[in-house]
Amino acid sequence: VQLQASGGGLVQAGGSLRLSCAASGRTFNRNIMGWFRQAPGKEREFVAAISWSGSSTYHADSVKGRFTISRDNAKNTVYLQMNSLRPEDTAVYYCAARTNVYGGYDSQALYDYWGQGTLVTVSS
Repeated sequence: VQLQASGGGLVQAGGSLRLSCAASGRTFNRNIMGWFRQAPGKEREFVAAISWSGSSTYHADSVKGRFTISRDNAKNTVYLQMNSLRPEDTAVYYCAARTNVYGGYDSQALYDYWGQGTLVTVSS
């Protein structure tokens, strides 16, 4: 599976962005998909994940109620809708995919494939 993230950019606090992650590979609809982010000088952290069917989603407490993960298996794409953005959301956002359904959705080590990242900058 190859992943291509896009949609990042510069936005003012309170604004919105939608990130997209296009996947290639015939097994996309069998993968759990996740979004992670890494702010300058910080470790990469979990943001959100979605089951292969889309029926289950998981969001970090820091983004709950503001960000929403979704997927369209017909388009081999996963999305991250980000609303009410804050300066502390500034980071490089990565999409990731995994086939293993066991283990925590927020565990980076369980993801097999990673995209190149897209930069989101939120100005105050």
